[in-house]
Amino acid sequence: MAVQCFEPSLVWFLEELKDNNNRQWFQANKERYEREVREPALAFIRKFAPRLRKISPYFVASTERVGGSLMRVYRDTRFGQDKTPYKTNVGIQFRHEMGRDVHAPGFYLHIEPEEYYLALGVWRPDRDCLNQIRQAILERPAQWRRAVRATGFQRLQFVLTGDSLKRPPRDCPADHPLIEDLKRTDYVALRDLDERAVLSADFLDCAAESFAAGRPLMRFLCAALHVPF
Repeated sequence: MAVQCFEPSLVWFLEELKDNNNRQWFQANKERYEREVREPALAFIRKFAPRLRKISPYFVASTERVGGSLMRVYRDTRFGQDKTPYKTNVGIQFRHEMGRDVHAPGFYLHIEPEEYYLALGVWRPDRDCLNQIRQAILERPAQWRRAVRATGFQRLQFVLTGDSLKRPPRDCPADHPLIEDLKRTDYVALRDLDERAVLSADFLDCAAESFAAGRPLMRFLCAALHVPF
């Protein structure tokens, strides 16, 4: 039976937080945050767990407060110019069981007023992991092409996104037919959604279908990083 995971009240709270991104307002509305944002997000994680296991048993759906799938609302303001204390989005990452942080292979859901998407892949891998992925593309170009051109992947309009180098990386021939992929510093595919899709009663099915369509790419990336899929 279809179940609505997210209510409009979650979006309304995020809109208000964007207009009142300060500690005084957040503390006064913290019970609303728990009720309207955090609890629905944790419920989604719990409900999605069995579907995630069918996609791959090596990715984790965790409701733990520290290190779990739901990302913290508190921003790290130490190094950036933006000192607003709170994130104005819901971020949920189902990362690989062998991953230590958000840079591990993972599936991701982003909910933010006017910006909704599902993503999968490896975001900002360290130098060693980046080199391993590039080497896998050089050694298995046909498999890489099949992964990013898979029928389900294309049908759901996933696109590769993220940052890239301006010049070809060292040890990669500049005339290689996959040079644009070899220049990537993120190996992430993204599917844009709209608010109606996220708030619909069949969103669990939508997310499961989308992540399942990314199996070939995730299998390729996991193999490149020598972790099971």
